[in-house]
Order: sequence, then C-alpha cells, then structure tokens
Amino acid sequence: MKHAQDELVWIDGTGAAHPLGEVATQRMRTREGAFRIMPSPRHLVFMRYVGADGRRDREDGAVVRIAGEITGPGAMADVIALLAQVGWRGELVVQDSEHSRSLFFEHGSIVGVQSDAGDELLGNIAYRFGVVHEEVLGDVLIRARKTGERFGVAAVAMGALTEEQVLSLLGRQVEEVVFSVLMADDGLYAFLDGYEDSRLPFRQVHSATSLLMHLIVRLDGIRYFRPWIPSSQYIPKKRPGALAPGNEVMPLWNAIDGAQSVEALGRSTGLGEFQVTEMLFQLTQSQHVIILPPRLRGGAAEAVELANTALRAIHQRADMAGRGTVFRNAMAGFARGSYDDLFRGAGPFEHGGFNGQMIDRNASQTCRALGGEPEVLVREMMYDYVAFALLSCGASIGKADEQALSREVEPLLAKLRPASQSGMFRLNK
Repeated sequence: MKHAQDELVWIDGTGAAHPLGEVATQRMRTREGAFRIMPSPRHLVFMRYVGADGRRDREDGAVVRIAGEITGPGAMADVIALLAQVGWRGELVVQDSEHSRSLFFEHGSIVGVQSDAGDELLGNIAYRFGVVHEEVLGDVLIRARKTGERFGVAAVAMGALTEEQVLSLLGRQVEEVVFSVLMADDGLYAFLDGYEDSRLPFRQVHSATSLLMHLIVRLDGIRYFRPWIPSSQYIPKKRPGALAPGNEVMPLWNAIDGAQSVEALGRSTGLGEFQVTEMLFQLTQSQHVIILPPRLRGGAAEAVELANTALRAIHQRADMAGRGTVFRNAMAGFARGSYDDLFRGAGPFEHGGFNGQMIDRNASQTCRALGGEPEVLVREMMYDYVAFALLSCGASIGKADEQALSREVEPLLAKLRPASQSGMFRLNK
C-alpha cells in the first residue's frame, strides 16, 4: 500500500534535499547529474537536466512546453483538447506512481503511443479482445523474444494473425492507452517539444479531437455503470426464468454462464470490457441478469473470516469505550429474526465472530430451499451485519475513534460488498 511519505523529499534550511521515502530515494537515484533549478512558485520545485556546463543543450533532453499535476480522472481531457487545437509536434508523457505512457502528437493528430503497462502491450490487447487464445499468445511471445521481432510481426509470421488484424489491434492499442491517460487520477504530465521518428513503435494517424470525444463518452459511461457493475471482475448471471432479450445483445446473452467475469466475457465474445459492461447494464435494467461480486477463493467460509476480522476490531473498540454490553444488545436486536437461519449454532461468540463452517452449512441449506448460491447469501448478509456493527459502535465511541475504526474495517468491507443489483437474499429483512 502506498503511504503519504513514500514520495516525500525534505529540503532543510541549508538547501540540502533529503528523500524521506523509498520511492523518493529511487527516483532521485535515477536522476544523478547536474540539474538547473528553474524559477518557480514557492510551492513548486522545477528542475531539468543541463549537465556540468549548466547550459540547456540539445543532448540534455527535450524542452518542456507545458506540464502540470493530475488531480483526478478526466483531468487530462483538457490537455489533450488543447494539444489537438495548437497542432504542436511533440510527446505528451503521463506518469503516475506505477506506469508511464506517451502520446505522440503531430498537427492535431495522435500518431503513436507507448506504454509500460502490461495490459496495454499489443499481445495482451489481442488476448483481452479475444483475437488470440492464451496458448497462442504464449507461443508468439516466445518467438518474439527469441527473434527480437515485434509481437505483430511474429504473429503474422506464425500465421496467428493477419496483417489486417494487426492493423486493427494497433488502433485498439491507441484507444486503450489514451483511455488510460484519461483515467489517470494522480501524477504528472509534461509535453516535450519534438521527438525522433525512430521512437514511434508504429505510426497511425488518429484525430485527437475525434478520439477524445469517443473516449469521453466511454469514460462517462464507465462512471455511470460503476454503481451496478463495480469492476470487470464482477460476474453476471441470468435471472431464473428470464426470457431471451433482443437480438442486439444475444451474442453476450448466449455467453453468460454465471462463471465468467465481465473481463472474461469481453475476451470470449470479442466485444471488449466496455461494450460488455454497457450491454450488461441494459440487461440489469431489463431484469434479465443479476450481477454477482467476484468469487472468493475460500467461498462462504472466507467471507465469514473477513467478517470475523472486522467484527473483532469493532467489538474491541466497543469494549474499550465501556459500551460492550449495550453494543452487543443492539447487535442481537438487529440480527433477531432475519439472521436466525444463517446464525443457527454458529455464534456470535464473545469476540463478535462466527463459526465459518456452520454458517456455510446453514447457507447451503437455505439456498437448497430458496435457490441461489451460498457464497452470495453469506456475503450479502455478513456485509449488512458488519456495516450495522460499524455504524452502531461508531455512534458511541467519539468521532476520532470512529474514523480510525472505519479506516481499519473498510478494506474488509470492500471485499464483502455486493453489487447494488445482486440483492437476491434479504430473507425477512
């Protein structure tokens, strides 16, 4: 997990800079040499490499035309729109804590991209959109490593892809890299003047304005769909008794098996993650499918253990505040009736936790009677139970302790949290 101080550098009263975090140390190590500190506002330090002579020479790196901070998704849209209008030739570098991406501009068009994110390499693009299977992808990558060929060249030589398919995938790659730039929520961008043509891994001309408008629609769509389909790892399932929908979504409808995630369906149908998400939203609104949370490897038992960890922390806080008895009475009142079948013989124990095996058994019996899946039942019920426990305890321990407890418990709740449209089990609630 990234911490606030990982990227901090402390400048002391003598002007000496001291990296405080490991990330800051690593970044400064890669920039050994003589830098000019440019005039800048007091809250900024802007330095560029100039070498020992102190002059900005051509070999010292490209001139920075514009640069700035990225503070949220969509922030780069204005920058791309500006570059599309001014027609400069150069490289837009966008860096966050994990990845670096470059968009190459010329006369208002994007003519190439680069990315060090694994999902945006051409081979993985081909795999994500179902153009090649995993085994074929591995064979092409082996050849590419041995021969030094680019993925597309190796794939065509092996007969895995046609030249037309490679050209189409290169266009897809441009869209995916630009979309990732738009999705960046923290980091820095810099537009560097000019570039060597040899730096372009390929050259395709895409109108920056047209591409931006297309991807903004996609960005807005993703934001809109997220309450129903929180991530590509969620799993759609046909509602029992649902009739087949219209022809436009039949390829996806036929592929939904209750086991494949959104990401996997995008691959198996060749539609891609976004188009599948868009279609699934339509199917949830028409009551054809429900959206299930990602599977836990340990199933219902793992869901109970996640809840147990959170409940132990909550009960400890209540006990420390002298509110343990009142809190436990409130929890018993909340669970009475609605949770009787699920909790039978399983707890809660004094520390607030439950016997996972017993809850799994009870859930299986309930699902045999009512239909559904034990893991989904347990996750939804335990999520509600833990969320109420956090609310009930937080109201009586003070604001500072409540905030600290929420920070501790929220990562566990996030793993239990069901999709908003997957609610099949509320039993008597």
